[in-house]
Amino acid sequence: MKKRAVIFDLDGTLQDSSPAIANAINYVRKRLGLPPLPAEKILSKVNDPHLNAAEYFYESERFEPVHETWFSEYFSRHHTEQIRLYDGIRELLEWLKSRGCLLAVATNAYRRSTLESLKHLGIRGFFDAVVSYDDVGRGKPAPDMLLEILRSLHLRPEEAVFVGDGERDRLAAEAAGIDFLLVDWGFSDHAGAIADVEALAKRLKTRCRDTLETRRKNS
Repeated sequence: MKKRAVIFDLDGTLQDSSPAIANAINYVRKRLGLPPLPAEKILSKVNDPHLNAAEYFYESERFEPVHETWFSEYFSRHHTEQIRLYDGIRELLEWLKSRGCLLAVATNAYRRSTLESLKHLGIRGFFDAVVSYDDVGRGKPAPDMLLEILRSLHLRPEEAVFVGDGERDRLAAEAAGIDFLLVDWGFSDHAGAIADVEALAKRLKTRCRDTLETRRKNS
């Protein structure tokens, strides 16, 4: 079935935020009195679905509101110099939008930092829905945010495809009944994944329905 919507993960898929994420986590650790972790050690665990991230990063049983406050505090101060769009992403979003495709973001990042990033990168206006970690009961690999996007955009699971760079994304898509495309330019290294944005664009062009053309034919 041709798709009406493309849902994107954010970090490692749309934007390279690796310096900001590593530095923000170490900022929280510093506020907690913990020593810094090497950036590569942080980024290698960001997409690990078997990890208790709060325990690993902050030696806490669960994420606490103060963790979000401190993380967002650092991110707000430094995101302009520490995040960038991956090459070709803006052009891909423009093409999908020109076809009348619905676009959404599903991210385990906090909403405040997510909206700041999208605004700074100049792509907030492309998205019909943005759902973050603190908008739903559970983050990925749970399907909650994908199901919320389907609900808000009045879509059936088979009408959407989810694009992400990690195992958490794949598991969330499976649980939501949504097709999944795995990309390999982010924080992970996957054999057989889509290697660059140009290749992703080709895959999406075969999957996404020209909604505007369909509307013109039916009008």
